[in-house]
Amino acid sequence: MPSIVMPEKIRSKPKKALRVCPAHRAWVRMHRCCVLGCAKLPIECAHVRHGTDGGVGLKPSDRWAISLCTWHYGEQHRIGESRFAQRYDLDLIALACEFARRSPHRERLAWQ
Repeated sequence: MPSIVMPEKIRSKPKKALRVCPAHRAWVRMHRCCVLGCAKLPIECAHVRHGTDGGVGLKPSDRWAISLCTWHYGEQHRIGESRFAQRYDLDLIALACEFARRSPHRERLAWQ
């Protein structure tokens, strides 16, 4: 009986989930600033830290990235993430989850 040769696609391993995904970050930067009404450019890829997979000395994975203009990105760092979210009535974790869910690179993002 002849052996069955499996097509290459079926034999290939699933893609490994990554903490760092440059393609996802580039995709996030293609969007407008998450602050309602802001149309400033350029766009930065901001990582949500509170309540995510980051830690002391460990940047959160790219799965937790959102788009902010350079001005709002700097403001977020100056006043702190919690105050920033409150000031602009943003749910940063929900935004990051939505970016990750819609990303064409979602299968490569680290999920916890």
